[in-house]
Amino acid sequence: MIPPVFILVRPQMGENIGAAARAMLNFGLERMRIVDPRDGWPNSRAVAMASGAGRVLDQAGVFADVKAAVADCDFVFATTARGRELVKEVVTPERAMEMTRAMAGQGKRVGVLLGPERTGLENEDIILANAIVTVPVNPEFPSLNLAQCALLLGYEWRRQEGTAAPSVMVLGRTEFATRLEIEKLADHFEDRLNAAGFFHPETKAANMKANLRNMWGRLGLTRAEVQTFHGMLRQIAWKLKRQADEP
Repeated sequence: MIPPVFILVRPQMGENIGAAARAMLNFGLERMRIVDPRDGWPNSRAVAMASGAGRVLDQAGVFADVKAAVADCDFVFATTARGRELVKEVVTPERAMEMTRAMAGQGKRVGVLLGPERTGLENEDIILANAIVTVPVNPEFPSLNLAQCALLLGYEWRRQEGTAAPSVMVLGRTEFATRLEIEKLADHFEDRLNAAGFFHPETKAANMKANLRNMWGRLGLTRAEVQTFHGMLRQIAWKLKRQADEP
């Protein structure tokens, strides 16, 4: 599978090029092309801002115009938030990267055009694209800089690998308590609550105990948490006994 190439069109600031390189490498993308950078190339400010993502810049190709930069691409996306008087399919970043993965899986080369900071892509650039990528941003402030745009698209590319679970429980140095450990904790609580006269009146005691046991089973406690509860109960019982024994 050939990852997409991000094509920075007429970028104006080295810092933004470096920040885009960092955003790309965050999500495993390393193919960058730069079209007619305003401050020339190489750019020391880009290298400084890349901060660990220098290899993206080292491998970046520099092109005189967009047409040359996309010449070997089978499909090109153009990123823009502005309305255009062009007939183009407009897709979200999610859909764009879904399409990219499908094409990349077929051995096709996909390019993504990212426009200059001040004006964005011009129509003459977008004409060279097959589709437009638009982020559903605030219409009163739609502008994204290079790094932000690279980050959004890079995130979608990586997310669609499906390697990250939507939700995981980090247990640290413990693990979930067993059913037996939960039962013993419930027994301990019942003993202490019985001693304190909690289950009153007697006619409701059975239902109260059932509700408590249901609660313990529902909480998903870890072994460390179960031990903490046992320790709390023992400390309370010890303190109460000591107070009762005092003259």
